[in-house]
Amino acid sequence: MNPFHLAIPVTDLDRTRRFYVDTLGAVEARSASRWVDFDFFGHQLSAHLVDEVTEQATNSVDGDAVPARHFGVVLGWDDWHALVARLADSGIDFLIEPCVRFEGRVGEQSTCFFSDPSGNVLEFKSFRDPAQIFAS
Repeated sequence: MNPFHLAIPVTDLDRTRRFYVDTLGAVEARSASRWVDFDFFGHQLSAHLVDEVTEQATNSVDGDAVPARHFGVVLGWDDWHALVARLADSGIDFLIEPCVRFEGRVGEQSTCFFSDPSGNVLEFKSFRDPAQIFAS
């Protein structure tokens, strides 16, 4: 699978660097005065400096108000649990606490949502059965 490229707006490059590198384990790559690229779990994430990041709409999914604009990575089962433990130890404020969604149904997954320092919403998830990721 080829890596994706995603550009996100951020309001503070130093806080963004600390969050993505120190909290999430990304690796900083190229940068300039108003942007920085990260190796984000093998994908290219570009953070671009802006004055403001606006609020987001939500959508009801399995009883939660899921931010409609979000991104993240599907991790292996053990890697997801290790990341969630690291996030909890860092004191992250979860928007949606780590939980199992669609329990006992097609697409059952562990998931959690949180924001970066600029308010960009991230979701990390894992499927106990990876074959379920695109199941309908």
